[in-house]
Parts: sequence; structure tokens; C-alpha cells
Amino acid sequence: MLNPFYQIVDNANWLPRLLPVGLKLVQLRIKDAEEDEVREQITLAQELCNQYQTQLIINDYWELAIELGCDFIHLGQEDLDDADIGEIRQAGLQLGVSTHDENELDRALDLEPDYIALGPVYPTILKEMHWEPQGAENVRRWKEMVGHIPLVAIGGLSVERASEIYDAGADTICVVTDVLYNESPEERLQEWLELSIERQAE
Repeated sequence: MLNPFYQIVDNANWLPRLLPVGLKLVQLRIKDAEEDEVREQITLAQELCNQYQTQLIINDYWELAIELGCDFIHLGQEDLDDADIGEIRQAGLQLGVSTHDENELDRALDLEPDYIALGPVYPTILKEMHWEPQGAENVRRWKEMVGHIPLVAIGGLSVERASEIYDAGADTICVVTDVLYNESPEERLQEWLELSIERQAE
């Protein structure tokens, strides 16, 4: 079962700040780095997440994740084009997959993933998106279609918008900038964790 709050970081150096606050689900998403640097970052993230009993998910680098003994990866649709799903499953890794439309959802469901992500729920400043914001209604539709598979909502989400998206059926809310770009990332993370604890208790 996924934690209802999910943070993405672009560098393992965030983890000494965020893990002591109580973060229990984090994705390491590194872009445009040499393989040796990625290997070092994953190794550091593993050590820190093990120390704090936090689930670490590696974005994209599935071969390194297998090599280094990770247990969970996340793949985008473009990543799926080059990934060896059989090798990933044989290595025992859990798998999360990004989706943005129904064709991508069908592709993801065929893989029997451990979660499906839908985004962007709201407009996001993180990167240029080719898809219109999904909104709460599509979150509701996706949850009906994925059934028992955990649904992760991502994109433009904030503490203030979270309740609507949880109520629409998201099992987990994933953020990047709402914490990392905040003036006080630790305090913002604490707000998220308090909200997620309330959701778990319901």
C-alpha cells in the first residue's frame, strides 16, 4: 500500500532535509546526468531511505536500479519504449507508470503495474506539458478504470487543492514544486504529512 503523500526530488541531497520530517515515499528523478553520478545519487538515496525506513522509487534508470538492488522504479511512457519489463519483473522490482490519456492508460494496465500515475491534474510550472490539465473529474474516471491499482495524482497540486483530489479517488498525491520551491520546504512538507495522516485515519 502506497503512502498517501509522495515527494519527487531531483537530487539525493534533498533527503537529509526531508526525511527527518517524516517523509515515507520519495522518488529520485535525475535528468541529464552521467551514469556514474546517477549511480552515486541512487546509492546515497538508498542509504538515507533505509535509515529512515522510507520507500525509495527510482525514475527511469531501471538497469541501475536492478544493479544496485533497488525495489521500485517509475517509468514514463517514453521510458517504456526502451525498458525490458520482463527483466524488471524478473528482478522483483515494483513498477509505477505515468499516464496522460486513455491509450496510455490501456498500455499501462497491460503491464499490471503496482501503481498508475495521472497528470497533470492542474497546470504545472515544472515542465511544458502536451496535455490539458486533467482536473478532479478525470481523476475520478481514472480511479474507476484502474480499480484496485493505486492511483497517484500529480501536477500542480497543493495542500489547498488536495482534499478535492483525494475525494475524487486519488490514493496518493505526488508533488515536486509545492515542497521544493517553497520558502520553507520542511514546513510545507509537514503540512502535507499532517494532511496525509488525516486521510489515512478516515
